[in-house]
Amino acid sequence: MAKADGMLDVLVATPGGGGGQGGIDRMMASLRTEAERQGRPDLRIQFGASRGLGHIGFSIWHMSVFIIRMLALRLAGRLDVLHLNLAIQGSTWRKLILAWIAHAIGVPYVLHLHGAEYQEYWTDAPSRRKRAIGWLFAHAGRVIVLGNTWAQFVTSRVPGIGPRVLIVPNAAPRPVLAHRGGGNLVHILFLGRVGDRKGVPQLGEALSRMQGDPGWRATIAGDGHVEAARVAANEAGLAERVDIPGWVGPNQVAELIANADIMVLPSFHENLPISVIEAMAAGLAIVVTPVGAVEDIITDEVNGLLVPPGDVDALTVALQRLVADPELRARLGRAALEVHRTRLDMEPYLGAITNAWRGAAQRAVH
Repeated sequence: MAKADGMLDVLVATPGGGGGQGGIDRMMASLRTEAERQGRPDLRIQFGASRGLGHIGFSIWHMSVFIIRMLALRLAGRLDVLHLNLAIQGSTWRKLILAWIAHAIGVPYVLHLHGAEYQEYWTDAPSRRKRAIGWLFAHAGRVIVLGNTWAQFVTSRVPGIGPRVLIVPNAAPRPVLAHRGGGNLVHILFLGRVGDRKGVPQLGEALSRMQGDPGWRATIAGDGHVEAARVAANEAGLAERVDIPGWVGPNQVAELIANADIMVLPSFHENLPISVIEAMAAGLAIVVTPVGAVEDIITDEVNGLLVPPGDVDALTVALQRLVADPELRARLGRAALEVHRTRLDMEPYLGAITNAWRGAAQRAVH
């Protein structure tokens, strides 16, 4: 429970402890940085790895260390709330273990739903997994979701949970580098896992259709099926115009965004993609599919262009429009920047997450 002096001790479980390369770890790393920047005297946050980096076989070791740390903090009176970042598959089973232990020792937990395919994962699950997931959500002090569609889904699955479900969209810090753009060539940027779910094959086809259009280049950056994407680009004759560097670290991401003009993410499934929010923070023109909670932050023709998932024709037209029309790029980019500054910046994000932590702690008291 929250202590008399108002100090709130929080332990956050993330896949890599806030130092990994996935979206959850990037989000939690930004949260940590913002908390340090604000220097909150009422808040003490610690981060731990629930899966760890590297081979999945080592996750048992990381989980064991996390559990020992959780128990030690509780015994020392320095654990008021546990924050569990949740995705599908192994993430769910790891968080079930942590939630069960937290429940047993009287520590309230906040469940933070990130998984892009969680609706299918839960809805199509065998009965044993459905019951386990239902327990996980039903016993959470607060459930954080990233948009309206996810709030509706969770409330439809767990009776009476509605008052404990909070919509807190992902956020991104303001860029550390000034935006320069691509210069003489309009730079189209993709950031994410290279593969089918993110629509990379469709993006490759769209870029192939644009080979006769002058004035653009593209970068497809991220881990995943990188070599297959390089082979496909070579076979399509795109090697000179499309760079596929593989995974890039935070400094390289910042450079790519600073030197980009258009962010494209033609995914089939998303929750609320951080790469899009990072691009909005820099004022890029956005091309994205209306999946997950994307439509909570992107309005078609207002602060971005929405194209149907899998529709290569629409994706090609959207990219061609933006490459050919600098005024459209500028207008959409300015509007995206305004949405970031008013709704998706890190300062209000930390405030909203802190409110969820305090709400869970106060509920445990009552």
